[in-house]
Amino acid sequence: MSQPVRIDLEGFGKAYGGVPVLRDVSFTLYGGRVHGLLGENGAGKSTLLKAVCGAVAPDTGRVLLDGRPISVGSPRDALRHGFALISQELALVPAMTVLDNVYLGRWHNRLGWRSGRKDGRTFARLLERTGFELDPSALVRDLPLAAQQQVEILRALVSGASVIGMDEPTALLTKTETDRLMAVIRQLAADGTAVVLISHFLEEVLSVCDDVTVLRDGRHVVTGPAAEQTPDSLVRHMVGRPLELMYPEPAPVAPSAPVLLSARDVRRGTAVRGVSVEIRAGEIVGVAGLVGSGRSETLRAIFGADARDGGTVVVDDRAVPSGSPPQAMAAGMAMVPESRKEQGLVLARSVRENMALASLGSRQLAGFVQGGAERSVAGTMLRDLDVRGSDLSGPVWTLSGGNQQKVLFGKWLLERPRVLLVDEPTRGVDVAAKSQIHRLLVDLAAEGMAVLMVSSEVEEVLGLSHRVLVMRHGRLVAEYARGEATREQVLAMAFADDLPGTDPPPEPGGRAAPGRVDPTTPTVSSRTSTEEQR
Repeated sequence: MSQPVRIDLEGFGKAYGGVPVLRDVSFTLYGGRVHGLLGENGAGKSTLLKAVCGAVAPDTGRVLLDGRPISVGSPRDALRHGFALISQELALVPAMTVLDNVYLGRWHNRLGWRSGRKDGRTFARLLERTGFELDPSALVRDLPLAAQQQVEILRALVSGASVIGMDEPTALLTKTETDRLMAVIRQLAADGTAVVLISHFLEEVLSVCDDVTVLRDGRHVVTGPAAEQTPDSLVRHMVGRPLELMYPEPAPVAPSAPVLLSARDVRRGTAVRGVSVEIRAGEIVGVAGLVGSGRSETLRAIFGADARDGGTVVVDDRAVPSGSPPQAMAAGMAMVPESRKEQGLVLARSVRENMALASLGSRQLAGFVQGGAERSVAGTMLRDLDVRGSDLSGPVWTLSGGNQQKVLFGKWLLERPRVLLVDEPTRGVDVAAKSQIHRLLVDLAAEGMAVLMVSSEVEEVLGLSHRVLVMRHGRLVAEYARGEATREQVLAMAFADDLPGTDPPPEPGGRAAPGRVDPTTPTVSSRTSTEEQR
């Protein structure tokens, strides 16, 4: 085997709109080792990786490959030198097959003609090597996001790159798929590849990485062996101070607190089968379950984003008609959706416009938006939520994932809703932003808001909620008061169809009223549960 490569990154700097994102960052990568790149959202991790792999032009900085300066001014340059990037934003051709995407631009050919048979044979070996299960003839647009992520990984492997950067590659993978990918990463390193891994899952980083580098506010903080770090030490490096990783304790709900949300027998096709829930002022109710259990669909049906087939929704004694988000909003309801990029934000518009989008009516005069009032309220909310990285006029896509999520919350909180529906409140955000969002939800409940929260992280549901509901096959199958359930119980209930005290799923169109399951019966909820189903 040839000598593993050495890659020196020297003096990388980058600014967007005058706002520095990278500030003179330098460190060294080695072939045959996995290097974790950590930091808060907005620390500059993704920008650095894109700059090294030619996807972003840095303002300053150079790459030395085995001591020789090389040009990585474009992705083509980077690939020529053996640098491949698996980005958070998937770069696939939806209308093409899996096989065509994997070999795009790298097809085997003979005398100018493509050898599809040879592509198929090498593709089969790739699947065997990684443990992925992909149909080579399937169209990428028909695949779930997790499978699309796997296609990106296979593309990098086909390139034969000596340096592979992976930006949050496990964010959409199940635990089993994540374990397989970790094995692939270890094998790549054993073969001499330098792997750079960005991940918010600190235990995952420590389990697979040989070295770690931490960035903070665009600056290099520390580089060293992963074995010398712990999750707590990494957090201190990332945020500059110790951070409370435990969930804040929600304030008790007053026995006399009024019911702000009452949903009765909500139904939508086979996805939501007769769901009923009541939430009092000051109460956080968390919903756990597997992907496909009907969690998100229930929130959308309650809010009116999807029309209901049956059932009633009442907010503070005001009936909310089916399929009408404007009337739900008028009644005092708001919903933070699952995907901020696809459902929540207009990425090309400014931070201010996104923040003000859900409450435009309150700042209009004769049909015209009052710009001064909009700037004032948006600026105040940005400060209250500690949104960093851009001015009000900058496009929201320039913000980190955690700051985009805060903008999404702020967009709905400007109207001070009585009932807040939240789907995956901390997906794709770093530990510091996650801690801030947890505190925000607890504070909103303490002020009297009713919160209905869906999360794939069981620990998040258990840690924040006054009550935990578990869904399976479109129905509520268990309810636990705070402290009654464990992660294992919640997961068991989410997975099982034949546990004592549970019923099989009803036939399509059937109805099943949720009942309280005995707390001694195994129950479900957690990131792992949802991951396993994904």
